[in-house]
Amino acid sequence: MMKPYPDSVLNYEKGFSIIINELKTPVENSICYYFDYDARSYSVNMEFPHMHMFYEIMILLSPKAYHFIAGKPYSIINNDIVLLAPAILHQTEYLPGPPSDRIIINFMVPKHLLLHPGGYDTILSVFNDPVPIFRFDLERQKTLFQIINQLTDLSRTTEDPAVRNMMINNKFTEFLFTLYQMRKENLYEEYNSERSIKEKIYTITNYIQTHYHEDLSLAYLADKFFISSFYLSHQFKLVTGFTVVQYIQQTRVKNAQYLLLNTSLKITDIAEKIGFSSFSQFNRVFHRFCSMSPSEYKTFYNQNAMRVNAPMMSAKSNL
Repeated sequence: MMKPYPDSVLNYEKGFSIIINELKTPVENSICYYFDYDARSYSVNMEFPHMHMFYEIMILLSPKAYHFIAGKPYSIINNDIVLLAPAILHQTEYLPGPPSDRIIINFMVPKHLLLHPGGYDTILSVFNDPVPIFRFDLERQKTLFQIINQLTDLSRTTEDPAVRNMMINNKFTEFLFTLYQMRKENLYEEYNSERSIKEKIYTITNYIQTHYHEDLSLAYLADKFFISSFYLSHQFKLVTGFTVVQYIQQTRVKNAQYLLLNTSLKITDIAEKIGFSSFSQFNRVFHRFCSMSPSEYKTFYNQNAMRVNAPMMSAKSNL
């Protein structure tokens, strides 16, 4: 039974979920939703970052966790809202101790709604904010989270399923619109200790983002930036959440996604253009990050007419 979570306005019931249209088999011209009220423990922390083909919202209910987004670490606390656009590499790290309660909302929006002027494209722009973590004061939390509570109440109604789904969609759109209106009231501040080494690592990640098509390696980067390979390897993982090799590969995959969706280049040419020594290596690495081959990725988005936010990474991009 739903009841208020300690130190939160949100109602919570472990194991509760709402599914409207399957994300894996999206219904044409329909928004797909998956609400998951559950817990994760330290023992099931992800070893590698991953990405989705849909939008994701995470609301942490437990005291603290860490989220790595596009290689950059963020410390999050209870009631923080994490926004993840499609194709953004991310990884959550839960702390030792009791399992961490959280709410995950995944949703996919048809392309025609995203392209409608002044519509979803505007309210979903918050997913592309420089800092993708939102923290609000209690008053604004109440305003936002009561909408989620009303939405979960609607999911339990005995209305005709089509009517119920429409009401849930309208309520969720209200949530997104309210979040968009509150975006400038965000209180989240990034943690800035050990600034000098972080700046060094960010300089290296920016170099990778603009030279990803070249023959890069840990030894090469260590030599170029006058730092030992061992120290670079250790600090790079600590600051970004990735190994150097993982970061190079995810940067190449990100650019491959852009080329697959926005050019007519052959997949073999894309593999060479973004710095892979062979097509088989490209195919293997792409599948590791995206859970599908480059050709399957391109086919999926052509068939389902979904738009992915996969911009070309550059030195101006955030980590």
